[in-house]
Amino acid sequence: MATPSDLSSQLAVNVLDAHSLLAAFGVVGVGVVLFAETGLLIGFFLPGDSLLFTAGLLCTGTSGQGLHLSLGPLLVAAAVGALVGSQCGYLLGRKAGGALLARSRSARLHEGAQRAEVLLERYGYAKAIVLARFVPVVRTVLNPMAGALGVPARTFTFWQVAGGLVWSLGLTLGGYALGSSIPNVDKYLLPMVALIVLVSLIPLAAEVLRSRKAAREVR
Repeated sequence: MATPSDLSSQLAVNVLDAHSLLAAFGVVGVGVVLFAETGLLIGFFLPGDSLLFTAGLLCTGTSGQGLHLSLGPLLVAAAVGALVGSQCGYLLGRKAGGALLARSRSARLHEGAQRAEVLLERYGYAKAIVLARFVPVVRTVLNPMAGALGVPARTFTFWQVAGGLVWSLGLTLGGYALGSSIPNVDKYLLPMVALIVLVSLIPLAAEVLRSRKAAREVR
């Protein structure tokens, strides 16, 4: 039975901090966060990349932060959250079209939607759906955008499963492998998480620069 202190610690969780989320909710929290980030537009701010990497790291028991997760259940939770969330986002997009996005006042979310549409047009369905998994915000909005733009359900499902498994399992196993091979790896956790976030933003930054260059050439 949860004690008052346990409940207060869960209520005080920092949803932007991977370790805080894992300490409060464990493996179940990973599945829920990935579902929200990939399936619900309100989850665009959640730290999917760093959460997966940190969770994998904590499976090694070498982080020295008093928190240990089991790798098997973690991989299942990560895959299910990522895949079910993405499919849910697609179905919402097919049913609601752009209505959900139009109601949002978040400039960051609308910018992500524009990038998602550009990815679909520039790279085609398969490549765009896979690449979007690795770009924060875009991986949230591409799924409903794909549904709203009429991407065939079979095509979307196949490529979102492929991309989702590579993203969710790859980052989790990457954290696990690093934690298993480097002693006291928790000392380097923050710089590594920052590097992961930075690398994940590279495709988005490249697309922004490409778009600006194309706009200048048109002028």
